[in-house]
Amino acid sequence: MRRIAITAVTSAALLTGAGSGWEPAPTPPFRQEAGVNCDFPLSAEPVVDEVVTRVLQRYPDGSIRRDAYRGDLVVRVTNTETGAAYDADVSGSAVVDHGADGSQTWYVAGPVLLRVREGQGNIPRGLWIVDGVYRLRISPTGYRTLTMVTGTLDNVCDHL
Repeated sequence: MRRIAITAVTSAALLTGAGSGWEPAPTPPFRQEAGVNCDFPLSAEPVVDEVVTRVLQRYPDGSIRRDAYRGDLVVRVTNTETGAAYDADVSGSAVVDHGADGSQTWYVAGPVLLRVREGQGNIPRGLWIVDGVYRLRISPTGYRTLTMVTGTLDNVCDHL
């Protein structure tokens, strides 16, 4: 598991796990039809899920303005036509800013699993393991803009 400082606000908590307020953040399984992210239908479910989250800031109305995520996560992605499966280790750490307009900006160190539909991102359609240090902005309409500082992209569809 990677626990790398992302911002000065959260570096101690992410590195040491110190402090209170960390809560489990289970990753739900999902299924997709052919053509959504891959050319074939797929299912994905966590086989290791130790992800926790902590609220760092709230808006005056009590909604979350900034939160953090960390913990081990391995997701088994299966091509439901062939039965081929791939275990994606996506155990990254992130600080997420939630915009009042519904947008999100993720500041990430390490791998996460990113679903991109056709025409909905600055990277091609796919089910991506994005690994490294980067920023991911998700607009209110769901458009994903990935800005890499350093890292790699790996399309899980290619493994299945």
